[in-house]
Amino acid sequence: MNEQELLNLWKAQDAKLEQALTLNKKLLREVVTQKAKTSLRGLSKLKTRGIISFCIYLVVLGFILSYAIAHYSSGANYFIVSVGAIFLINIKGLYDYIKHLSGVSTIDYDGNIVTIQQKLSRLQFSIVKHSRTMTLQFPFFTTFYLSNSWFPQSAPVGYLIFQLILTGAFTYLSFWLYKNQTVENLDKKWYKILLAGSGGRSVAEALTFYRELEEYKKGGDV
Repeated sequence: MNEQELLNLWKAQDAKLEQALTLNKKLLREVVTQKAKTSLRGLSKLKTRGIISFCIYLVVLGFILSYAIAHYSSGANYFIVSVGAIFLINIKGLYDYIKHLSGVSTIDYDGNIVTIQQKLSRLQFSIVKHSRTMTLQFPFFTTFYLSNSWFPQSAPVGYLIFQLILTGAFTYLSFWLYKNQTVENLDKKWYKILLAGSGGRSVAEALTFYRELEEYKKGGDV
């Protein structure tokens, strides 16, 4: 075998190797896409159920709040303010879920990987903000049952202390969760568990798949 034949053989083998690498990249892209779709399909189902739940909850709260306002008395001030705050926070929650569902539906899985990662990162950040906002309602669950007709003027000292501790504890919990729910804490176990209910786990899984693919391709287009 002369030098030219060896060169031709080397070129042929190199071409086959390049074809194999291209095929492997394509297959890897398809596998990652399917995994991401599966994770985000679960997110879409979660958000759809959440939207339905939010709507039912808001209708009930809206009816109760409307009744309390229509039959207003000064003794209902705590109730109206507390339920009103919970109602407004949950309207924001409903808006967030609709936004998340819309965001998932606009992802082009055949598009550029960096663009997909950017959309997933924005979705993840939006879920973080949603979770922070929802914690703001916690203190109001400890005040809606109070009434100006007996609280605080007619309440026993023991109950006043109990109510102060209860509302203070929920306020502190709300503040702590709001402050510590950040993107920087996404790797912490307690936060992963907390965000799972809002779909954070599904987005994190999809992001991990695409980051692994990005690491594999190392600058080449897949």
